[in-house]
Amino acid sequence: MIDKRFDFSKNRVCSLFGIRYPVIQAGMIWVSGWKLARAVSDAGGLGIIGAGSMYPDVLREHIQKFKAHSDKPFAVNVPMLYPDLDKIVDIIIEERVPIVFTSAGNPATYTPKFKDNGLKVVHVVSSVKFALKAQAAGVDAVVAEGFEAGGHNGREETTTMVLIPAVRREIDIPLIAAGGIGSGASMMAAMALGAEGVQVGSRFAASVESSAHQAFKKAIVNAKEGDTILTLKELAPVRLIKNRFYDQVKAAYERGATVEELKQILGRARAKKGMFEGDLDEGELEIGQISAIIDDIKPAAQILQEIISEYNELKAAIRNS
Repeated sequence: MIDKRFDFSKNRVCSLFGIRYPVIQAGMIWVSGWKLARAVSDAGGLGIIGAGSMYPDVLREHIQKFKAHSDKPFAVNVPMLYPDLDKIVDIIIEERVPIVFTSAGNPATYTPKFKDNGLKVVHVVSSVKFALKAQAAGVDAVVAEGFEAGGHNGREETTTMVLIPAVRREIDIPLIAAGGIGSGASMMAAMALGAEGVQVGSRFAASVESSAHQAFKKAIVNAKEGDTILTLKELAPVRLIKNRFYDQVKAAYERGATVEELKQILGRARAKKGMFEGDLDEGELEIGQISAIIDDIKPAAQILQEIISEYNELKAAIRNS
């Protein structure tokens, strides 16, 4: 018998994905491999394999390994600003991935193809304008991601607290909140604002199963308030931990660098160098503001259970107050 405190049977996000808890693990580059996705899905959430840092054949391997080790629902995240998109899309369809999250691009580009092949489609947005475009494109749900989030972010700088209710009153499809969420308390806040589920990134980046380098995981745990910043808006806005690489970017802005100069400073594989290879000085360390209150590295299943337990304790306390 399901404990009523943990019963999300009427939740539209849970029904849409066939999961027990409305908690989605973000598809982060260099962090979200099949092991993390499996751990989250097996624990009752929705695990996501992040295709943004994978060559097509590597993505196929991760999908196949997930399916070999778990029969739970899972998804693949596809940032549409990366190369080999057509190959990535074809692999997702060929491998019969049940759910796809698209981001950083026009949802109308691939949504019809995914839907025609029986996939459920979710698009990540940073504004009401793009949420409406995603709904019009036929997606099944949207993730509204606030300014607090790590990685590639919106230019609008709208915080999650403002974005969620603004999007909620304009769309009819299920709404998932992201940005600054990594606890039951923040999940409760998001749900109170109109979200029906939450997407958690940074907290799962600092998990045992995360494919991030151990040095990067420790950098997340050691991060303090104000240690992250949203920058490189002229290229693709990204929130990262301030380090020697960021100092180069900051100096470039101060001398009025052109977009081409910023591209040269960024170079290639900068995120891989930092997040996957552990170069904390010259790498791009993408993480959210919530890193300031992440204090440890835990198994993903424990993280998920702590989020749900705290959420339900708060829900009960509010009901009884």
